[in-house]
Amino acid sequence: MKEVDVAGHIATPLMNPAYAPVVPRFTNREYLNIVYRTDADALRAVVPEPLEIDEPLVRFEVMRMGDVTGYGPYSESGQAIQVRYEGERGEYLHAMYLDNFQATASGREAGAYPKTIGSPGLYVDSGVLVGVLDYGTLRVAAATMGYKHHPMEAEEAKAQITVPTYLLKLVPGFGDVPQVAQLVRTEITDVVVKEAWTGPARLQLFEHVLAPLADLPVREIVSASHILTDLTLAPAKPVHDYLRTEAGGSR
Repeated sequence: MKEVDVAGHIATPLMNPAYAPVVPRFTNREYLNIVYRTDADALRAVVPEPLEIDEPLVRFEVMRMGDVTGYGPYSESGQAIQVRYEGERGEYLHAMYLDNFQATASGREAGAYPKTIGSPGLYVDSGVLVGVLDYGTLRVAAATMGYKHHPMEAEEAKAQITVPTYLLKLVPGFGDVPQVAQLVRTEITDVVVKEAWTGPARLQLFEHVLAPLADLPVREIVSASHILTDLTLAPAKPVHDYLRTEAGGSR
């Protein structure tokens, strides 16, 4: 292979990349969202500046991907923290756990998503929508919501999914110098809400050293939603470069 051709490949391994060169389209992407109040000090310890916190609110999510171009069906779970950046309210993606390696590698490399391997699940059990997350053989999260108790307006559901989202793009260099350290922003705009429901919910988080969701403890359930969508993810754009800030000697 000629030198000029190497940069045209998207990822390693060179001849068999870990993920397909596609913009994934999600069909029947199903959400269980539970927004809860946690400890403000716990949030301040994990939310990076220049993001700011108003209310100490976290959204625990479990998503079942019915079909995804390039990846097929899989499940995902994680935590998103309500934040503000330059006056704009949005969410900071704190942690994501998937049962699909290709989607995990793509999300980390091609995007800035904080993805790692886990075993999420979303299913109905005796009139209850159940969302769980296991890490290895241990349960680290269990959520329950009354199954389709009250319809939710499609526009309200769409607003939950299309909120501006902030992520950290961290790429290590060689030695002790990072190659990339950026705060990036994305926002889903291509979305169709097929169904949306709300109802009573509960959430339990269990302590685990490598899946520390319980470091943001549940103090009060604020709201819950169950949403079925078709959507396409939007590209992320840098909004803050930590390496340039460091080079400039100020924050």
